[in-house]
Amino acid sequence: MKKIHFFLLLVILAGAFLVRLYHFDWPVADWHSWRQVDTSAVSRNFVKNGFDLLSPKFEDLSIAVSLKDNPQGYRFVEFPIYNALQAGSYVMFGHFTLEEWGRLATIFSSLLSIVFLYLLVRKYVNSRAGLFTAFFFSFIPYNVYYSRTILPDQSMVAALLVGIYFFSNWIEKTKLSIFNWQFILAVIFTALSLLFKPYALFFTLPFLYLVMRRFGLGFLKKWQIWLFLVFSTLPLGLWQMWIHQAEFLPGIARNDWLFNGNHIRFKGAFFHWLFADRISRLILGYWGLPLVLLGILSKINKKEGWLFYYFIISSLVFMTVIATGNIQHDYYQVLIIPTLAIFFGKGVDLVLEKKDVFNRWVSYLTLIIAILFMFAFGWFGIRDYYSIQHPNIIAAGQAVDELTPKDAKVVAPYGGDTTFLYHTNRQGWPVFDRSFKAFKEAGASYIAFADPTEEELNLKSLFEPVVITPEYAIFDMTKPTLEGIVAQQKTD
Repeated sequence: MKKIHFFLLLVILAGAFLVRLYHFDWPVADWHSWRQVDTSAVSRNFVKNGFDLLSPKFEDLSIAVSLKDNPQGYRFVEFPIYNALQAGSYVMFGHFTLEEWGRLATIFSSLLSIVFLYLLVRKYVNSRAGLFTAFFFSFIPYNVYYSRTILPDQSMVAALLVGIYFFSNWIEKTKLSIFNWQFILAVIFTALSLLFKPYALFFTLPFLYLVMRRFGLGFLKKWQIWLFLVFSTLPLGLWQMWIHQAEFLPGIARNDWLFNGNHIRFKGAFFHWLFADRISRLILGYWGLPLVLLGILSKINKKEGWLFYYFIISSLVFMTVIATGNIQHDYYQVLIIPTLAIFFGKGVDLVLEKKDVFNRWVSYLTLIIAILFMFAFGWFGIRDYYSIQHPNIIAAGQAVDELTPKDAKVVAPYGGDTTFLYHTNRQGWPVFDRSFKAFKEAGASYIAFADPTEEELNLKSLFEPVVITPEYAIFDMTKPTLEGIVAQQKTD
Protein backbone atom coordinates (compact mmCIF):
# COMPACT_ATOMS: atom_id res chain seq x y z
CA MET A 1 0.00 0.00 0.00
CA LYS A 2 1.42 3.38 -1.00
CA LYS A 3 1.93 5.81 1.85
CA ILE A 4 -0.52 8.32 0.36
CA HIS A 5 -3.22 5.67 0.09
CA PHE A 6 -2.57 4.53 3.64
CA PHE A 7 -2.79 8.14 4.83
CA LEU A 8 -6.05 8.77 2.95
CA LEU A 9 -7.56 5.57 4.37
CA LEU A 10 -6.64 6.73 7.87
CA VAL A 11 -8.27 10.11 7.19
CA ILE A 12 -11.43 8.35 6.00
CA LEU A 13 -11.47 6.12 9.09
CA ALA A 14 -10.97 9.08 11.41
CA GLY A 15 -13.77 11.00 9.71
CA ALA A 16 -16.03 7.95 9.77
CA PHE A 17 -15.48 7.54 13.49
CA LEU A 18 -16.22 11.18 14.24
CA VAL A 19 -19.48 11.40 12.28
CA ARG A 20 -20.74 8.25 14.02
CA LEU A 21 -20.47 10.03 17.37
CA TYR A 22 -23.39 12.30 16.46
CA HIS A 23 -25.91 12.06 19.35
CA PHE A 24 -23.74 9.30 20.75
CA ASP A 25 -24.99 9.83 24.31
CA TRP A 26 -28.69 10.24 23.52
CA PRO A 27 -31.20 7.75 24.98
CA VAL A 28 -32.25 4.84 22.79
CA ALA A 29 -35.58 6.18 21.64
CA ASP A 30 -34.77 7.07 18.05
CA TRP A 31 -35.68 5.34 14.77
CA HIS A 32 -36.16 1.58 15.12
CA SER A 33 -35.60 1.93 18.84
CA TRP A 34 -37.80 -1.13 19.47
CA ARG A 35 -35.24 -3.40 17.78
CA GLN A 36 -32.33 -1.62 19.41
CA VAL A 37 -33.74 -1.96 22.93
CA ASP A 38 -34.58 -5.61 22.34
CA THR A 39 -30.89 -6.14 21.54
CA SER A 40 -29.65 -4.01 24.42
CA ALA A 41 -32.07 -5.69 26.85
CA VAL A 42 -30.33 -9.03 26.30
CA SER A 43 -27.00 -7.35 27.08
CA ARG A 44 -28.44 -5.74 30.19
CA ASN A 45 -29.69 -9.12 31.34
CA PHE A 46 -26.14 -10.47 31.01
CA VAL A 47 -24.88 -7.64 33.21
CA LYS A 48 -27.57 -8.24 35.83
CA ASN A 49 -27.73 -12.03 35.88
CA GLY A 50 -24.54 -13.37 34.36
CA PHE A 51 -23.36 -14.24 30.85
CA ASP A 52 -25.52 -17.23 29.99
CA LEU A 53 -25.07 -17.17 26.20
CA LEU A 54 -27.23 -20.25 25.75
CA SER A 55 -30.27 -18.73 27.48
CA PRO A 56 -30.47 -15.06 26.48
CA LYS A 57 -33.39 -13.16 28.00
CA PHE A 58 -34.98 -9.73 27.75
CA GLU A 59 -37.81 -7.75 29.35
CA ASP A 60 -40.74 -8.60 27.06
CA LEU A 61 -42.97 -11.28 28.61
CA SER A 62 -45.84 -10.84 26.16
CA ILE A 63 -47.06 -13.28 23.54
CA ALA A 64 -46.20 -10.79 20.78
CA VAL A 65 -42.80 -12.35 20.06
CA SER A 66 -43.85 -15.91 19.32
CA LEU A 67 -47.63 -15.96 19.94
CA LYS A 68 -46.78 -18.11 22.97
CA ASP A 69 -46.66 -17.06 26.61
CA ASN A 70 -43.04 -16.29 27.48
CA PRO A 71 -42.87 -16.00 31.30
CA GLN A 72 -39.09 -16.58 31.32
CA GLY A 73 -38.48 -13.72 28.90
CA TYR A 74 -36.41 -15.84 26.51
CA ARG A 75 -34.97 -14.06 23.48
CA PHE A 76 -33.73 -16.47 20.82
CA VAL A 77 -32.77 -14.83 17.57
CA GLU A 78 -29.11 -14.49 16.55
CA PHE A 79 -26.44 -16.03 18.78
CA PRO A 80 -25.68 -13.28 21.34
CA ILE A 81 -22.06 -12.53 20.42
CA TYR A 82 -22.89 -8.87 19.91
CA ASN A 83 -24.56 -8.79 23.33
CA ALA A 84 -21.54 -10.42 24.95
CA LEU A 85 -19.30 -7.75 23.40
CA GLN A 86 -21.59 -4.94 24.54
CA ALA A 87 -22.13 -6.25 28.08
CA GLY A 88 -18.54 -7.48 28.45
CA SER A 89 -17.11 -4.08 27.52
CA TYR A 90 -19.43 -2.39 29.98
CA VAL A 91 -18.49 -4.75 32.81
CA MET A 92 -14.75 -4.67 32.07
CA PHE A 93 -14.22 -1.00 31.32
CA GLY A 94 -17.25 0.92 32.59
CA HIS A 95 -16.95 4.68 31.88
CA PHE A 96 -19.63 4.62 29.17
CA THR A 97 -23.22 3.48 29.64
CA LEU A 98 -24.31 0.06 28.45
CA GLU A 99 -26.11 1.66 25.51
CA GLU A 100 -23.02 3.65 24.55
CA TRP A 101 -20.94 0.47 24.57
CA GLY A 102 -23.50 -1.02 22.19
CA ARG A 103 -23.05 1.92 19.86
CA LEU A 104 -19.29 1.62 20.10
CA ALA A 105 -19.46 -2.07 19.18
CA THR A 106 -21.38 -1.13 16.04
CA ILE A 107 -19.09 1.79 15.24
CA PHE A 108 -15.94 -0.31 15.41
CA SER A 109 -17.61 -3.03 13.33
CA SER A 110 -18.32 -0.47 10.62
CA LEU A 111 -14.71 0.76 10.73
CA LEU A 112 -13.57 -2.83 10.20
CA SER A 113 -15.92 -3.03 7.20
CA ILE A 114 -14.33 0.11 5.75
CA VAL A 115 -10.85 -1.38 5.95
CA PHE A 116 -11.78 -4.68 4.33
CA LEU A 117 -13.96 -3.12 1.66
CA TYR A 118 -10.93 -1.05 0.70
CA LEU A 119 -8.69 -4.13 0.69
CA LEU A 120 -11.13 -6.14 -1.44
CA VAL A 121 -11.61 -3.41 -4.05
CA ARG A 122 -7.91 -2.51 -4.09
CA LYS A 123 -7.07 -6.16 -4.67
CA TYR A 124 -9.46 -6.68 -7.58
CA VAL A 125 -9.77 -3.17 -9.10
CA ASN A 126 -7.31 -0.57 -7.81
CA SER A 127 -6.55 1.63 -4.80
CA ARG A 128 -8.44 4.65 -6.10
CA ALA A 129 -11.65 2.66 -6.50
CA GLY A 130 -11.01 1.17 -3.06
CA LEU A 131 -10.69 4.58 -1.46
CA PHE A 132 -13.92 5.84 -3.02
CA THR A 133 -15.65 2.64 -1.93
CA ALA A 134 -14.43 3.25 1.62
CA PHE A 135 -15.47 6.90 1.34
CA PHE A 136 -19.02 6.00 0.33
CA PHE A 137 -19.42 3.41 3.08
CA SER A 138 -17.99 5.85 5.63
CA PHE A 139 -20.09 8.92 4.95
CA ILE A 140 -23.34 8.00 3.23
CA PRO A 141 -25.91 9.35 5.75
CA TYR A 142 -28.01 6.18 5.80
CA ASN A 143 -25.00 4.07 6.70
CA VAL A 144 -23.68 6.60 9.21
CA TYR A 145 -26.92 6.31 11.16
CA TYR A 146 -27.04 2.52 11.08
CA SER A 147 -23.35 2.33 11.93
CA ARG A 148 -24.09 3.65 15.42
CA THR A 149 -27.30 1.83 16.30
CA ILE A 150 -27.48 -1.04 18.79
CA LEU A 151 -28.01 -3.74 16.18
CA PRO A 152 -25.91 -6.76 15.13
CA ASP A 153 -26.26 -6.03 11.41
CA GLN A 154 -23.06 -4.02 11.01
CA SER A 155 -21.13 -6.70 12.88
CA MET A 156 -22.53 -9.28 10.46
CA VAL A 157 -21.41 -7.17 7.49
CA ALA A 158 -17.93 -6.66 8.93
CA ALA A 159 -17.39 -10.35 9.70
CA LEU A 160 -18.67 -11.30 6.24
CA LEU A 161 -16.30 -8.93 4.43
CA VAL A 162 -13.34 -10.15 6.48
CA GLY A 163 -14.33 -13.75 5.73
CA ILE A 164 -14.60 -13.11 1.98
CA TYR A 165 -11.26 -11.29 1.88
CA PHE A 166 -9.28 -14.00 3.64
CA PHE A 167 -11.10 -16.72 1.73
CA SER A 168 -10.16 -15.02 -1.55
CA ASN A 169 -6.51 -14.99 -0.48
CA TRP A 170 -6.61 -18.62 0.61
CA ILE A 171 -8.38 -19.96 -2.48
CA GLU A 172 -5.71 -18.43 -4.72
CA LYS A 173 -2.91 -20.34 -3.02
CA THR A 174 -1.12 -22.90 -5.16
CA LYS A 175 -1.60 -25.47 -2.44
CA LEU A 176 -4.75 -25.45 -0.34
CA SER A 177 -3.97 -26.07 3.29
CA ILE A 178 -6.39 -26.01 6.19
CA PHE A 179 -3.48 -25.08 8.44
CA ASN A 180 -2.97 -21.82 6.57
CA TRP A 181 -3.74 -18.81 8.78
CA GLN A 182 -5.88 -17.22 6.07
CA PHE A 183 -8.06 -20.34 5.93
CA ILE A 184 -8.48 -20.24 9.70
CA LEU A 185 -9.42 -16.55 9.70
CA ALA A 186 -11.81 -17.09 6.79
CA VAL A 187 -13.57 -19.88 8.69
CA ILE A 188 -13.75 -17.92 11.94
CA PHE A 189 -15.14 -14.72 10.44
CA THR A 190 -17.54 -16.44 8.06
CA ALA A 191 -18.91 -18.47 10.97
CA LEU A 192 -19.17 -15.29 13.05
CA SER A 193 -21.09 -13.49 10.30
CA LEU A 194 -23.69 -16.28 10.26
CA LEU A 195 -23.95 -16.21 14.05
CA PHE A 196 -24.28 -12.43 14.12
CA LYS A 197 -27.22 -12.82 11.73
CA PRO A 198 -28.07 -15.75 9.43
CA TYR A 199 -28.86 -13.39 6.55
CA ALA A 200 -25.16 -13.59 5.74
CA LEU A 201 -26.08 -16.90 4.07
CA PHE A 202 -27.31 -14.93 1.07
CA PHE A 203 -23.77 -13.71 0.48
CA THR A 204 -22.23 -17.14 0.07
CA LEU A 205 -22.41 -16.64 -3.71
CA PRO A 206 -19.11 -14.66 -3.85
CA PHE A 207 -17.45 -17.61 -2.08
CA LEU A 208 -18.93 -19.98 -4.66
CA TYR A 209 -17.77 -17.79 -7.53
CA LEU A 210 -14.19 -17.71 -6.23
CA VAL A 211 -14.20 -21.50 -5.90
CA MET A 212 -15.71 -22.04 -9.35
CA ARG A 213 -13.26 -19.63 -10.98
CA ARG A 214 -10.33 -21.53 -9.50
CA PHE A 215 -11.50 -25.12 -9.87
CA GLY A 216 -14.69 -25.22 -11.93
CA LEU A 217 -16.81 -28.22 -11.00
CA GLY A 218 -13.60 -29.85 -9.89
CA PHE A 219 -14.13 -28.16 -6.54
CA LEU A 220 -16.50 -31.03 -5.72
CA LYS A 221 -13.41 -33.20 -5.27
CA LYS A 222 -11.63 -30.70 -3.05
CA TRP A 223 -12.14 -31.88 0.51
CA GLN A 224 -10.65 -28.62 1.83
CA ILE A 225 -13.58 -26.70 0.35
CA TRP A 226 -16.07 -29.02 1.99
CA LEU A 227 -14.23 -28.67 5.27
CA PHE A 228 -14.50 -24.89 5.00
CA LEU A 229 -18.24 -25.24 4.40
CA VAL A 230 -18.69 -27.52 7.40
CA PHE A 231 -16.56 -25.49 9.80
CA SER A 232 -18.12 -22.15 8.85
CA THR A 233 -21.77 -23.27 9.00
CA LEU A 234 -21.62 -25.79 11.87
CA PRO A 235 -21.89 -23.19 14.67
CA LEU A 236 -25.06 -21.76 13.13
CA GLY A 237 -26.51 -25.24 12.73
CA LEU A 238 -25.77 -26.13 16.35
CA TRP A 239 -27.33 -22.88 17.54
CA GLN A 240 -30.50 -23.53 15.57
CA MET A 241 -30.73 -27.05 16.97
CA TRP A 242 -30.28 -25.71 20.50
CA ILE A 243 -32.93 -22.99 20.36
CA HIS A 244 -35.58 -25.24 18.83
CA GLN A 245 -35.92 -27.27 21.99
CA ALA A 246 -39.52 -27.24 23.26
CA GLU A 247 -38.80 -25.11 26.35
CA PHE A 248 -37.22 -22.35 24.28
CA LEU A 249 -39.89 -22.06 21.57
CA PRO A 250 -41.73 -19.16 23.30
CA GLY A 251 -38.54 -17.10 22.90
CA ILE A 252 -38.15 -17.62 19.16
CA ALA A 253 -39.49 -14.61 17.30
CA ARG A 254 -41.94 -15.36 14.51
CA ASN A 255 -40.19 -14.93 11.17
CA ASP A 256 -42.43 -16.54 8.56
CA TRP A 257 -43.98 -13.15 7.75
CA LEU A 258 -40.57 -11.79 6.72
CA PHE A 259 -40.54 -13.74 3.47
CA ASN A 260 -43.74 -12.60 1.79
CA GLY A 261 -46.22 -12.14 4.60
CA ASN A 262 -48.08 -9.30 2.91
CA HIS A 263 -47.76 -10.80 -0.60
CA ILE A 264 -45.84 -7.77 -1.85
CA ARG A 265 -43.07 -9.63 -3.69
CA PHE A 266 -42.71 -8.52 -7.33
CA LYS A 267 -45.69 -6.18 -7.12
CA GLY A 268 -45.31 -2.54 -8.11
CA ALA A 269 -44.98 -1.47 -4.48
CA PHE A 270 -42.12 -3.93 -4.00
CA PHE A 271 -40.03 -2.31 -6.73
CA HIS A 272 -41.05 1.20 -5.71
CA TRP A 273 -40.15 0.82 -2.05
CA LEU A 274 -36.84 -0.99 -2.54
CA PHE A 275 -35.41 0.50 -5.70
CA ALA A 276 -37.00 3.96 -5.93
CA ASP A 277 -37.48 4.91 -2.30
CA ARG A 278 -34.84 3.01 -0.31
CA ILE A 279 -31.92 2.60 -2.73
CA SER A 280 -32.35 5.65 -4.95
CA ARG A 281 -33.73 8.19 -2.45
CA LEU A 282 -32.81 7.17 1.08
CA ILE A 283 -29.40 5.57 0.51
CA LEU A 284 -28.07 7.17 -2.68
CA GLY A 285 -29.78 10.54 -2.32
CA TYR A 286 -30.80 10.28 -6.00
CA TRP A 287 -27.48 11.72 -7.24
CA GLY A 288 -25.41 8.71 -6.27
CA LEU A 289 -27.43 6.38 -8.49
CA PRO A 290 -25.76 7.36 -11.82
CA LEU A 291 -22.33 6.69 -10.33
CA VAL A 292 -23.39 3.23 -9.11
CA LEU A 293 -24.85 2.46 -12.55
CA LEU A 294 -21.61 3.58 -14.20
CA GLY A 295 -19.77 1.20 -11.90
CA ILE A 296 -22.04 -1.65 -12.96
CA LEU A 297 -21.49 -0.80 -16.63
CA SER A 298 -17.73 -0.37 -16.32
CA LYS A 299 -15.38 -2.76 -18.06
CA ILE A 300 -14.55 -5.92 -16.11
CA ASN A 301 -10.86 -6.57 -15.67
CA LYS A 302 -9.42 -10.08 -15.71
CA LYS A 303 -8.49 -10.12 -12.03
CA GLU A 304 -11.90 -8.96 -10.84
CA GLY A 305 -13.90 -11.18 -13.15
CA TRP A 306 -17.53 -11.41 -12.12
CA LEU A 307 -16.83 -11.39 -8.37
CA PHE A 308 -18.54 -8.14 -7.50
CA TYR A 309 -21.50 -8.93 -9.73
CA TYR A 310 -22.12 -11.88 -7.45
CA PHE A 311 -22.51 -9.27 -4.69
CA ILE A 312 -25.30 -7.77 -6.80
CA ILE A 313 -26.93 -11.17 -7.30
CA SER A 314 -26.67 -11.88 -3.57
CA SER A 315 -28.26 -8.52 -2.77
CA LEU A 316 -31.12 -9.10 -5.20
CA VAL A 317 -31.75 -12.62 -3.92
CA PHE A 318 -31.75 -11.36 -0.32
CA MET A 319 -34.26 -8.60 -1.05
CA THR A 320 -36.44 -10.95 -3.08
CA VAL A 321 -36.53 -13.83 -0.60
CA ILE A 322 -36.91 -11.62 2.48
CA ALA A 323 -39.38 -9.43 0.62
CA THR A 324 -41.70 -8.29 3.39
CA GLY A 325 -38.85 -7.89 5.87
CA ASN A 326 -36.98 -5.59 3.49
CA ILE A 327 -40.10 -3.52 2.83
CA GLN A 328 -41.10 -3.34 6.49
CA HIS A 329 -37.69 -2.46 7.94
CA ASP A 330 -35.23 -0.19 6.17
CA TYR A 331 -32.35 -1.38 8.38
CA TYR A 332 -32.42 -4.67 6.46
CA GLN A 333 -30.72 -2.84 3.59
CA VAL A 334 -27.58 -2.49 5.70
CA LEU A 335 -26.56 -5.82 4.15
CA ILE A 336 -26.54 -4.42 0.61
CA ILE A 337 -24.52 -1.27 1.41
CA PRO A 338 -21.15 -2.94 0.60
CA THR A 339 -22.49 -3.81 -2.86
CA LEU A 340 -23.58 -0.23 -3.53
CA ALA A 341 -20.30 1.08 -2.11
CA ILE A 342 -18.22 -1.17 -4.39
CA PHE A 343 -19.98 -0.05 -7.55
CA PHE A 344 -19.98 3.58 -6.44
CA GLY A 345 -16.20 3.30 -6.10
CA LYS A 346 -15.93 1.67 -9.52
CA GLY A 347 -18.19 4.32 -11.05
CA VAL A 348 -16.12 7.23 -9.74
CA ASP A 349 -12.93 5.46 -10.83
CA LEU A 350 -14.35 5.04 -14.34
CA VAL A 351 -15.12 8.76 -14.66
CA LEU A 352 -11.62 9.71 -13.46
CA GLU A 353 -9.94 7.11 -15.68
CA LYS A 354 -11.62 7.93 -18.99
CA LYS A 355 -9.83 11.18 -19.68
CA ASP A 356 -10.29 10.64 -23.41
CA VAL A 357 -14.06 10.35 -22.95
CA PHE A 358 -14.82 12.75 -20.08
CA ASN A 359 -13.41 16.25 -19.89
CA ARG A 360 -11.08 16.32 -16.90
CA TRP A 361 -12.29 19.49 -15.18
CA VAL A 362 -15.93 18.95 -16.05
CA SER A 363 -15.61 15.45 -14.60
CA TYR A 364 -14.16 16.79 -11.34
CA LEU A 365 -16.86 19.43 -11.03
CA THR A 366 -19.66 16.99 -11.86
CA LEU A 367 -18.38 14.43 -9.35
CA ILE A 368 -18.13 17.03 -6.61
CA ILE A 369 -21.66 18.28 -7.27
CA ALA A 370 -23.09 14.76 -7.49
CA ILE A 371 -21.42 13.65 -4.24
CA LEU A 372 -22.46 16.80 -2.38
CA PHE A 373 -26.05 16.45 -3.55
CA MET A 374 -25.99 12.75 -2.70
CA PHE A 375 -24.98 13.56 0.86
CA ALA A 376 -27.39 16.51 1.13
CA PHE A 377 -30.46 14.61 -0.06
CA GLY A 378 -29.41 11.51 1.86
CA TRP A 379 -29.14 13.57 5.04
CA PHE A 380 -32.54 15.15 4.35
CA GLY A 381 -34.07 11.67 4.26
CA ILE A 382 -32.28 10.35 7.34
CA ARG A 383 -32.03 13.35 9.68
CA ASP A 384 -35.23 12.61 11.62
CA TYR A 385 -33.97 9.11 12.40
CA TYR A 386 -31.91 10.61 15.22
CA SER A 387 -34.88 12.42 16.74
CA ILE A 388 -36.59 11.30 19.93
CA GLN A 389 -40.23 11.66 18.94
CA HIS A 390 -41.74 10.67 22.29
CA PRO A 391 -39.43 11.88 25.11
CA ASN A 392 -42.04 11.19 27.77
CA ILE A 393 -41.51 7.44 27.48
CA ILE A 394 -38.03 8.07 28.86
CA ALA A 395 -39.35 10.24 31.71
CA ALA A 396 -42.06 7.70 32.47
CA GLY A 397 -39.57 4.83 32.40
CA GLN A 398 -37.24 6.63 34.79
CA ALA A 399 -40.16 7.30 37.14
CA VAL A 400 -41.08 3.61 37.17
CA ASP A 401 -37.45 2.71 37.87
CA GLU A 402 -37.32 5.14 40.80
CA LEU A 403 -40.77 4.51 42.33
CA THR A 404 -41.25 0.75 42.06
CA PRO A 405 -39.38 -2.24 43.53
CA LYS A 406 -36.52 -3.57 41.41
CA ASP A 407 -38.21 -6.98 41.00
CA ALA A 408 -41.59 -5.52 40.01
CA LYS A 409 -43.17 -6.55 36.74
CA VAL A 410 -44.74 -3.73 34.82
CA VAL A 411 -47.35 -3.29 32.14
CA ALA A 412 -45.97 -0.49 29.95
CA PRO A 413 -48.25 -0.33 26.90
CA TYR A 414 -46.74 1.35 23.87
CA GLY A 415 -48.46 -0.38 20.98
CA GLY A 416 -46.23 -3.45 21.33
CA ASP A 417 -43.09 -1.31 21.00
CA THR A 418 -40.70 -2.35 23.79
CA THR A 419 -38.89 1.01 24.02
CA PHE A 420 -41.02 2.27 26.92
CA LEU A 421 -40.70 -1.05 28.75
CA TYR A 422 -36.92 -0.99 28.30
CA HIS A 423 -36.64 2.42 29.94
CA THR A 424 -38.55 1.17 32.99
CA ASN A 425 -35.66 -1.27 33.59
CA ARG A 426 -38.25 -3.91 34.46
CA GLN A 427 -39.63 -7.09 32.95
CA GLY A 428 -43.19 -6.84 31.79
CA TRP A 429 -45.55 -6.33 28.89
CA PRO A 430 -45.43 -3.61 26.19
CA VAL A 431 -49.00 -4.29 25.10
CA PHE A 432 -52.38 -5.22 26.53
CA ASP A 433 -52.44 -8.90 25.54
CA ARG A 434 -54.62 -10.15 28.45
CA SER A 435 -57.07 -9.01 31.11
CA PHE A 436 -56.06 -7.19 34.32
CA LYS A 437 -56.74 -10.38 36.24
CA ALA A 438 -54.48 -12.37 33.92
CA PHE A 439 -51.78 -9.72 34.22
CA LYS A 440 -51.87 -9.97 38.00
CA GLU A 441 -51.77 -13.77 37.85
CA ALA A 442 -48.67 -13.48 35.63
CA GLY A 443 -47.00 -11.33 38.28
CA ALA A 444 -47.73 -7.79 37.08
CA SER A 445 -47.81 -5.30 39.95
CA TYR A 446 -47.74 -1.91 38.24
CA ILE A 447 -49.13 -0.32 35.11
CA ALA A 448 -47.60 2.82 33.59
CA PHE A 449 -48.54 5.20 30.80
CA ALA A 450 -46.55 7.83 28.95
CA ASP A 451 -48.60 10.82 27.77
CA PRO A 452 -51.68 9.32 29.47
CA THR A 453 -55.05 9.80 27.84
CA GLU A 454 -58.23 10.56 29.74
CA GLU A 455 -59.33 6.96 29.35
CA GLU A 456 -56.04 5.69 30.76
CA LEU A 457 -56.28 8.10 33.70
CA ASN A 458 -59.64 6.58 34.54
CA LEU A 459 -57.70 3.60 35.91
CA LYS A 460 -57.37 5.59 39.13
CA SER A 461 -60.88 4.38 39.87
CA LEU A 462 -59.58 0.77 39.76
CA PHE A 463 -56.04 1.01 41.14
CA GLU A 464 -54.31 3.31 43.58
CA PRO A 465 -52.16 5.87 41.75
CA VAL A 466 -48.44 5.96 42.51
CA VAL A 467 -48.01 9.21 40.62
CA ILE A 468 -49.95 11.14 38.01
CA THR A 469 -48.42 13.97 35.97
CA PRO A 470 -49.20 15.38 32.51
CA GLU A 471 -46.22 13.36 31.19
CA TYR A 472 -46.91 9.99 32.78
CA ALA A 473 -49.04 8.01 35.20
CA ILE A 474 -48.24 4.94 37.29
CA PHE A 475 -50.79 2.76 39.08
CA ASP A 476 -50.25 0.05 41.71
CA MET A 477 -52.13 -3.04 40.57
CA THR A 478 -51.62 -4.68 43.96
CA LYS A 479 -53.75 -1.96 45.58
CA PRO A 480 -57.18 -1.98 43.95
CA THR A 481 -59.71 0.65 44.98
CA LEU A 482 -63.11 -0.34 46.38
CA GLU A 483 -64.57 0.18 42.92
CA GLY A 484 -61.83 -1.99 41.48
CA ILE A 485 -62.54 -4.78 43.97
CA VAL A 486 -66.23 -4.71 43.08
CA ALA A 487 -65.42 -4.76 39.36
CA GLN A 488 -63.06 -7.72 39.84
CA GLN A 489 -65.70 -9.64 41.79
CA LYS A 490 -68.20 -9.08 38.98
CA THR A 491 -65.64 -10.36 36.47
CA ASP A 492 -64.94 -13.43 38.57
